[in-house]
Amino acid sequence: MELIHTFSLVHDDLPAMDDDDLRRGQPTNHKIYGEAMAILAGDAMTTMAFEIIATDADPKLVRSLVLELAHASGPAGMIGGQVIDMDEKHPPKNLAELQHLHRMKTGALLTASCRMGAIAGGASAGQLQALDSFGRHLGLAFQIVDDILDQTSTPQQLGKATNKDADKGKVTYPMLLGLEESQRQAKQQLSQALESLNSLEGQADGLRALAAFVVERHK
Repeated sequence: MELIHTFSLVHDDLPAMDDDDLRRGQPTNHKIYGEAMAILAGDAMTTMAFEIIATDADPKLVRSLVLELAHASGPAGMIGGQVIDMDEKHPPKNLAELQHLHRMKTGALLTASCRMGAIAGGASAGQLQALDSFGRHLGLAFQIVDDILDQTSTPQQLGKATNKDADKGKVTYPMLLGLEESQRQAKQQLSQALESLNSLEGQADGLRALAAFVVERHK
């Protein structure tokens, strides 16, 4: 999951995408190694992620895990969300369209992280359904908080450029709803994510802690 996530960040930072010079407090990959090497690094990480599943996972689970990761990171998930995000002619116009974008770009991969762990642990259909709901709501909460921090924090605090979406005219939650309503929406999504875990009882305490961190984080 971290290989796929990092590949997406390396490519997202490229001049053809968001053109960012800073990531995690350090110069971005293409600023150090050049654009060609950054593209190749992202491509390599993508293939390595599937190689690890094929090599290390229970052979009986490989097909299910590959399918989950491919669906979440491909055109129906993260990459499809990035396509929508890059379409300057048809940006999201309302809350429903903005949520649709982020369910794909952010929520799909986060949901897959939950589902793949659960599949490896022998989860039931009902448990997977609960984690689906948890991942979708937590993905939206994460993105709302990310948009809030982009507007209210400094590059030193976040380790990356701030206000870049607003500067490019991209629609964000604070731009659409205002800061106060965005904060309320983040808490609502957190509440719904936590509610999704009720049937899992104490088994999901780690996920509950993760969800709280997502909304309470300051960077």
